[in-house]
Amino acid sequence: MTPEQAIFNLLGIAASARKVVSGEEQVIKEVRSNSAKLVIVSTDASDNTTKKMHDKCAYYNVPIYTFGTREALGHATGRESRVSLAIMDNGFAKKLSQYFNELA
Repeated sequence: MTPEQAIFNLLGIAASARKVVSGEEQVIKEVRSNSAKLVIVSTDASDNTTKKMHDKCAYYNVPIYTFGTREALGHATGRESRVSLAIMDNGFAKKLSQYFNELA
């Protein structure tokens, strides 16, 4: 299994466990409250959204990755297209970080 497939699979499991928050406003809210352990922004998010997410995550010291299209992220989490996701669980965030580091 490729790291990409592993990331999408893990996102699906995290979503089933209700450990994923999606949508720009919700993600920013969770980053501000220090609940978000990791943030993912789609590769096809607008420049404005991408910058806003990166700035917020840098300020609140939350790891952020740009990965997948909005359709792929939505499909993985069982929702419609999603531009941003926040992972709310340390275990999922740690494993996802490992997979993202394999991609790099």
